Amino acid sequence: MNALAARRRHPAVLTVLLLVALVATGCAYAAFAPKPAQAATADADQVAQGKKLFQANCATCHGLNGEGTKTGTGDQIAGPPLAGVGAAAVDFQVGTGRMPMAAPGVQAAQGVKGAQFTQTQIDQLAAYVASLGPGPAIPAAADYDYSNADAAKGGELFRVNCAMCHNFAGSGGALTRGKYAPSLATVSPKHIYEILNTGSQAMPVFNDTNLSPDSKREIIAYIKTIHTEPSPGGLKLGSMGPVSEGLFAWVFGLALLIGFAVWLGNKSA
Repeated sequence: MNALAARRRHPAVLTVLLLVALVATGCAYAAFAPKPAQAATADADQVAQGKKLFQANCATCHGLNGEGTKTGTGDQIAGPPLAGVGAAAVDFQVGTGRMPMAAPGVQAAQGVKGAQFTQTQIDQLAAYVASLGPGPAIPAAADYDYSNADAAKGGELFRVNCAMCHNFAGSGGALTRGKYAPSLATVSPKHIYEILNTGSQAMPVFNDTNLSPDSKREIIAYIKTIHTEPSPGGLKLGSMGPVSEGLFAWVFGLALLIGFAVWLGNKSA
């Protein structure tokens, strides 16, 4: 009895008991936990199909495994590495027709004919790129549903964070070194939400630390409201502000004055 009591009081007894309990818990979880075998298989198939599409259409610039490539001189990036960009970046870039790029340039332009792949293929490409490293996921419909968002508050957020490049109405504008901020008039809410989360080229990333999901929805509400509301003042002239308005006044105003002066001159003669 004394020997048994001594073993129970041994300092290692507690450690051994904890290890036994952890092993038992792990075995029980492995035996009784649900096994999502079908979902895992479907994801693996989607990644495999996406890898095939990637190697056929994207690997020339981004590398066979998404590691990125450089130009022949080695001082400029031909295609950036994709580990960590997330599925949302792929859904935006490929879904808007920016990728694959039609031709090399300082900025990938939105495809004139839209996306070159079906949504199923885009999802497969996104699944493969997401497997390279964790990043922003493709948002669900509820994430960018702006039906109950405050468009007025979104306007304040837009003017603080976006108007310096995209113009106060989201009509776009020129940037440095040949880049530009595109118009947001026809961009879908899903793609606006994705580009805020992922950034692109000259555009910074607005993650949930910078802009909350509610703030993103408010910005979307403002963009969609300002491009659908009527213009009580007449022609919007592209909503470019005093530049387009001044040009309109100079061209048509001066033409009207010159025509009126010629008419008066001919009449007096």
